[in-house]
Amino acid sequence: MADAMAHSGVPVGTATASDTGRNILFGLYDDEEKLLDAVKAANADHLDIDEVYTPFPVHGLDPLLGLEESRLHQAGFIFGSIGCLFGFGFMTWVFTRDWPIIFGGKPYWSVPAFIPITFELTVLFAAVGMVTVFYIICGLGPGAEPRRLHDRITDDKFCIAFDATDLSSDEIDGLKGFFSRTGVESVHTKVVPV
Repeated sequence: MADAMAHSGVPVGTATASDTGRNILFGLYDDEEKLLDAVKAANADHLDIDEVYTPFPVHGLDPLLGLEESRLHQAGFIFGSIGCLFGFGFMTWVFTRDWPIIFGGKPYWSVPAFIPITFELTVLFAAVGMVTVFYIICGLGPGAEPRRLHDRITDDKFCIAFDATDLSSDEIDGLKGFFSRTGVESVHTKVVPV
């Protein structure tokens, strides 16, 4: 592990958090099984994991971290309902008030003819609304600064991160010991903006 710390470019424990940042101590793993075992060990040691980063979804990680199910589908339902009401209401207004035309002897207000467009607008509003809410929640979008701890996390490495801003040197040494026990590939520190 000492070699990994020497090659990281930043000696562990030397970064200091400023008023606008947090000092993050993180370890990189090369295998998802090692990561899962490390998260189990952190839970057993009652360590407060700040975040876990993986390049792809890891089965069984969410329950270990105590993560709840995403509520993004509720936003999809709300936006889909708005799209459904908008589509049906707009077609009702157009064909009964604004531009009433008789098509093949059908009444002005022909509900079966409205169903395909109502469905399409429901799907469109739900999809666009969910993507918009996702981008807002995650702080993504045009002009957003990427906040990566390490470039390899999005490629082939798995990461467990701890907030070391308010930790004493003994607690940081304890986290280093935890990383060495769990087969970490390298340990790094980084000050990230709040």
